[in-house]
Amino acid sequence: MKLQQIDKARYRKHFNVVIVAFIASFMVLAVLLGQLFISLFSSPEADNFWFNFSGVGVAFIIVLSLVNHFKNHIFMSEVLYVWELKKQINYIHRKLAKVKKIAFDQQDVNALIILSFYYQACSQLYHLDDNTITVSSLNIEKQKLEELINKYNLTINVDLYEQALIQAI
Repeated sequence: MKLQQIDKARYRKHFNVVIVAFIASFMVLAVLLGQLFISLFSSPEADNFWFNFSGVGVAFIIVLSLVNHFKNHIFMSEVLYVWELKKQINYIHRKLAKVKKIAFDQQDVNALIILSFYYQACSQLYHLDDNTITVSSLNIEKQKLEELINKYNLTINVDLYEQALIQAI
């Protein structure tokens, strides 16, 4: 995955539209399908819990199918990029302690690429989501990494990052 520059205002606008559309369509479909199932299969004195539950389940499947169908639309490009970015950050975070140990103890280039990508991706994500709480601790970690890279006069290119690097660690 390569880091991309995206417009924060456009991302937030599109993200909000996607979330509102998802929630609104899910709610409307769940109610309509629940009522449809009740009218088709239930009697007046019966418990309708399972019919309503089925309506919610089918509505969820329909809405997820629609999101999956439109995920490659140009409107969704920023939202999909951030979603993929969060997945990569999460994937790295699960092995972060091991990656840090290898990077700082062995100066392994792949581990340094992973850490550089992780810190830049987190910075971008925090900026896009207006997360100012953890930026200072991230900057401290980022500075430690930059000092290590400068100490050993290494050149690290985050464009070389790919998920396979983590799998190899």
